[in-house]
Amino acid sequence: GHLDSDGSYEVLVIRSAVAILLILFAVIHASLAHANETRLPNVIVILADDMGYGDTSQNGHPTIQTPHLDQMAIEGQSWTHFYAAASVCSPSRAALLTGRLPIRSGIASSKHRVFFPWSRGGIPAEEFTLAELFGSQGYATAMIGKWHLGHRPEFLPTRHGFDSWFGIPYSNDMDRTEQAKKLLHARNTDEAFPRPGWYKPRSEWFQVPLMRNDTLLERGPDQRRLTQRYTEESIDFIKRNRNNPFFLYLAFSMPHVPLFRSPAFVGHSQGGLYGDVIEEMDASVGRILEALKALGLDKHTLVVFTSDNGPWLKYKTLAGSAGPLRDGKSSTWEGGFRVPALFWAPGMIPPQVVESMGSTLDFMATFAALTGADLPEIQLDSVNLMPVLMGDNSGPRDTMYFYLGDQLAAVRSGAFKAHFWVPDAQNRKAVQLETPLLYNLAEDPSEQFDVAASRPEVVRSIARLRDEHLASRVPVENQLIRR
Repeated sequence: GHLDSDGSYEVLVIRSAVAILLILFAVIHASLAHANETRLPNVIVILADDMGYGDTSQNGHPTIQTPHLDQMAIEGQSWTHFYAAASVCSPSRAALLTGRLPIRSGIASSKHRVFFPWSRGGIPAEEFTLAELFGSQGYATAMIGKWHLGHRPEFLPTRHGFDSWFGIPYSNDMDRTEQAKKLLHARNTDEAFPRPGWYKPRSEWFQVPLMRNDTLLERGPDQRRLTQRYTEESIDFIKRNRNNPFFLYLAFSMPHVPLFRSPAFVGHSQGGLYGDVIEEMDASVGRILEALKALGLDKHTLVVFTSDNGPWLKYKTLAGSAGPLRDGKSSTWEGGFRVPALFWAPGMIPPQVVESMGSTLDFMATFAALTGADLPEIQLDSVNLMPVLMGDNSGPRDTMYFYLGDQLAAVRSGAFKAHFWVPDAQNRKAVQLETPLLYNLAEDPSEQFDVAASRPEVVRSIARLRDEHLASRVPVENQLIRR
């Protein structure tokens, strides 16, 4: 055409171009919104080490302040009947990653309860992990922090589905120097425990290896910086993977003794050294949630916070609290197994206090349902908690098994928990009871009042569950006793 004297043709062209640009923008915006809706959600599991049920202010601690964990509880879900699958480190972590009771993978032993620097065993190659589950759906996967499932090359996280790992292979109190052994070991029962050295530990007393993938970075890293370093690595991983789905397993080394915190958190808490450590960890959780918000990922990420077992009570004020629950780490009482549990996914799951039973065992089936992944054709002890996360407070888990080493000591069914064996005074050995103990955990969460005599039919019913479970076990090589 030709240009009219009033320039209307030019105006028409400009309007058409603007219209086309607006349509293109609308299409791009719609496709991005759709991609964001259809993109699989990110998942972050944050695991504390030896943190008690009562160690958050939202669970009632009077002198430890955990504002970021409290905010997770307000915006998300706080589960009040949530269990680790063991009351010590290695078996608990094996169960979290496999959805199987530790006895099934050979990581349950009454002789050696966890892996040590001399151990030759580890998580077997045939075990299917959460990292492999997420990897099957195209997720980037990272493990940051304490592993404790075997330190030999074939057992490391990168051999079990994780794309990367930054952390230590076992507990931060291992690889002690000769000086540490003199200062920290109580040689006889008359000596005070914990020895004074535990109250002012020095990082150089512990020569634990800090690793990146299968490479040794340093021996005896400055443990005052470990919590911060794990946090910085986690935020860096999140930033690098902002455009694709990711699974992050962050396992803090704290508050396992020896307790260390960075200079900024010295005297931060009214709760002493232990309180300082928890408050620094809480601040780290806050930094991770803030990073998700800054990247626009908060509405598209499920964050779970829990602990591997209850508090290590023999360390007195260097240990946490199980709140109203009985005993702590190493035992089969509630304080050893029941742990704090927070699920946070704004816009994805409705805020509520959940009184249904749940367990770290259930991550496998739950995350498979969340991502559409296929579960392996193996014997699992995992149930799908997605219905509860979406608002249904009657969950699918109604039974929990409590092992002391490789001995099945107690079983919970509904509100009732029966103890057939109990731990000795040191929580080392299981002692068989002539008559089982029975507690109603709804009315008596502290396990103080035995009701076995008045409820014999409940004891019989739980004994049948115990026998069925024992019959389901298939013998496997014990990894914890391999030397």
